[in-house]
Amino acid sequence: MQWAQAHFFIGFMESNREAAVEKVREIAERVGASQGLEIVDVELLGGGNNRVLRIFIDKLAGVTHADCEYISHQVGTILDVEDTIPGARYTLEVSSPGVERRLSKPKEFERFVGQKVKVVLREPVENQRHLTGTLTHFAGGVITLEPAPGKSVQFPLEQVEKANLKFEW
Repeated sequence: MQWAQAHFFIGFMESNREAAVEKVREIAERVGASQGLEIVDVELLGGGNNRVLRIFIDKLAGVTHADCEYISHQVGTILDVEDTIPGARYTLEVSSPGVERRLSKPKEFERFVGQKVKVVLREPVENQRHLTGTLTHFAGGVITLEPAPGKSVQFPLEQVEKANLKFEW
């Protein structure tokens, strides 16, 4: 019986974390919209006094230090006033998603057509779960990837477990 209570407590804490992340995302999107900033992702990691709240931002012209500072100051102030992250302290980090950013939303796949991507699929396509190639097309929820010149592979977005841009060094 004690184990069930502990399990419930962990589940309860996780739902609070998800609710807090969603609230932060809403606040950040509202603040970022006025500056043409896209909120790519929000993460709340760690526990107790060692929590880290990460907000990843992007914009077509590229993210500047001033963009990160703006989101950090504006969103941080709102979070403190509204006590959005209750309890112990946390560290707020704001950054760009990086050159090998994660792709998950349909609009991200549309935006990065023509770029090289690395994809991990839930189920194999042509006996492969790990594919790297040029994202040649995205429409109707279907991704078209060219892993080699003249070779094309298609799969639905829901089949994607993980996808990232692949930077050519």
